[in-house]
Amino acid sequence: MDFGEMQTQARAVRAAYAAREAERFGRSWSTEELMLGFLGDVGDLAKLVQGKAGVRPRADLDEALAHELADCLWSVMSLADAYDVDLEAAFGRTMADLRTHLAGPATPEG
Repeated sequence: MDFGEMQTQARAVRAAYAAREAERFGRSWSTEELMLGFLGDVGDLAKLVQGKAGVRPRADLDEALAHELADCLWSVMSLADAYDVDLEAAFGRTMADLRTHLAGPATPEG
């Protein structure tokens, strides 16, 4: 699946959630609420990372970790859409910036 297909699926799922939110709460989530949902997902991811370190073991750890990473990616994609960020282009620019940074001399700051 390419990034465009991922965006299409992410947008469809976000639209379905927005419709459900409108039914239940009279409106869809605000960008702030999307961000809070993402923070919850990151917290869940942190617990699974602890599990991989042996601190919070569980039987379905690998499956749960993959699910939560994908959930976090969906949240990031939803936030990017909410703020009209071309995430694919921004990712490309950021990776180029990081490669340039890594090609420079090593410094104590990074």
